Amino acid sequence: MIQKRRRFLGAKAHLKWTVTKWKTVLWSDESKFEVLFGKLGHHVIQTKEDKDNPSCYQRSVQKPASLMVWGCMSACGMGSLHIWKGTINAERYIQVLEQHMLPSSRRFFQGRPCIFQHDNARPHTASITTSWLCRRRIRY
Repeated sequence: MIQKRRRFLGAKAHLKWTVTKWKTVLWSDESKFEVLFGKLGHHVIQTKEDKDNPSCYQRSVQKPASLMVWGCMSACGMGSLHIWKGTINAERYIQVLEQHMLPSSRRFFQGRPCIFQHDNARPHTASITTSWLCRRRIRY
């Protein structure tokens, strides 16, 4: 309920934004992708009565892995895309911002002020991340 209220208030606060104002936003997000490799085996879930029923068999993966993908975009186009293995923490997130967000922002906005939009994931709201954004005068 709290999150619904916050989203409602956020939407209400942006109701009067013009198209020009929305064009100053650099949107970003990251996603996790599961990568399956290794020997595929079978995992059996059955009762004695279902002994030979094929619906009891499920494929299993011995060594699952994942990739994280970060990207950004604005009304001017697509920005940089970054891919890495494993999870993200604040230190890695700051590296992604330095190496990918800043160049994309410079290319799109050419020194004009912009608003960097990211969600409230822990690496985004960590004190070292918010300090980094403030030191570089990045509005978010």
